[in-house]
Amino acid sequence: MNEPPKPAASDTSPGGARHAPDDRAGAGAAPAASGAGTVLELTRVEIAYGGIQAVKGIDLHVDRGELVCLIGANGAGKTTTLKGITGVERVKAGTIRFQGENVTGRPSFELVRKGLAMVPEGRGVFGALTIEENLAMGAYIRSDAAGIRSDIERVFDLFPRLKERRRQTAGTLSGGEQQMLAMGRALMSRPKMLLLDEPSMGLAPLMVQKVFETVRMVSAEGVTILLIEQNAKLALEVSHRGYVMESGAITLAGDAKKLLHDPAVRAAYLGEAAA
Repeated sequence: MNEPPKPAASDTSPGGARHAPDDRAGAGAAPAASGAGTVLELTRVEIAYGGIQAVKGIDLHVDRGELVCLIGANGAGKTTTLKGITGVERVKAGTIRFQGENVTGRPSFELVRKGLAMVPEGRGVFGALTIEENLAMGAYIRSDAAGIRSDIERVFDLFPRLKERRRQTAGTLSGGEQQMLAMGRALMSRPKMLLLDEPSMGLAPLMVQKVFETVRMVSAEGVTILLIEQNAKLALEVSHRGYVMESGAITLAGDAKKLLHDPAVRAAYLGEAAA
């Protein structure tokens, strides 16, 4: 899908979002494959809870091979957006396209079969099942037994700590280990795109670093990722592009490294005084 040129920093999108200059040759540039097509596209999406407009007509896209983050304060509408994408919340207006197909309102199980996998906030692991059994559950749409076994070992290569505890029940794992397991389980479906909802929430600093290192590695392997995250600094450091969400609207969008140094972003999310 061809796109119009990105606007300069002083421009605004039709939805009101100000754009940071897009510098594909910079440190935050997306992989070359990202120009091959748009995987996920939201157009004028609105989501409401009763009379409360939680998401206010946002536009957002993720190209093939990109790692894109959506950052914002708690209550900004980030998780609601993700729930709209995955069919958990009803979309009041607008369109969601996945690989060019209109999937607005489709249930989550259909989207998984189409290649869209989600790691939910709070991990959602099966506490009574072992690590290996949880990973096998992630491959429920597949029937290639040899491939499933190979992918379980690949997950263990990504997360050696899980391999050490492969027969341990998931409910006995630490929060960080459960986050690793949730990510590994999502990868077992061999997704074309991975949605990550607040992967750092509630984790110790060292475990947060490990999770983000893994996000970067998975992205480097070519998996397209949309990352929803409150930790703006880490999210922008690992991403190619970013969107800033405030009160249900996208207020700023552009190259992640430029957003990381944007005075408004640093003042609002990194605790620095505005210049």
